[in-house]
Amino acid sequence: MNKLLLLVMATATSASFAASAPNNDTVAYKNATQKAAAEYKSAKDACDAQSGTGKDVCIETAKVARANSEAQAAMQYRNDKKTMQKAQTEVADANYNLAKARCAPMTGADKSGCLDTAKSAHVAAVNDAKEGRQMADAAQTGIDCSSMTGADKVGCETRSKTAQARDTMADTMITTKVKTELLAEPSLKSLDVHVETTNGTVMLSGFVPSQAEVDKAVDVARNVKGVNKVQSSLRIK
Repeated sequence: MNKLLLLVMATATSASFAASAPNNDTVAYKNATQKAAAEYKSAKDACDAQSGTGKDVCIETAKVARANSEAQAAMQYRNDKKTMQKAQTEVADANYNLAKARCAPMTGADKSGCLDTAKSAHVAAVNDAKEGRQMADAAQTGIDCSSMTGADKVGCETRSKTAQARDTMADTMITTKVKTELLAEPSLKSLDVHVETTNGTVMLSGFVPSQAEVDKAVDVARNVKGVNKVQSSLRIK
């Protein structure tokens, strides 16, 4: 992947995960999505220097970056259930299309297995979006409302739920970024790598062909913005 595309994608995925209350700022949301669209156009144009499968992967990678940026904007400026489900579904679709592009040059059983894995990952991601797991209502947030009453308690519980939703969404976005970077790494056959994130800790599991790929997958995950720690249960097949 050329340096220009890497620079554009880094910009597109560099939004902070710092906690801040959702403000339903329509203007800011529109500006953020317009910026994502402009960055996508630049990244897509940079793919013209390539051809064949390389160009297809380049374009789909740019689409993943755009979907991630738009999901981040939805979290920061909208954060309502319908918008978040739509944004997460679009991220899932973009990652699926990228995975299919990477499967395209394969043949026979390798291609079938690659496509089956991509499909399974897509179905799981879409189901997560539909179930609103990124907007879960109950988790440890560090906010204790038990001693409050009346309007104070209601307000506290609302803040607690909002904080948890932000944290869960941040973990979801980190997982998506790690998956994107693994797919974009040419030295990895990463479709067999499962990624989960909890409180900024990324957990890798699954199978890879060599210890070198184990080390590379851990290194790729560790360098994703927002990752605090990487735990690997990857096995060599």
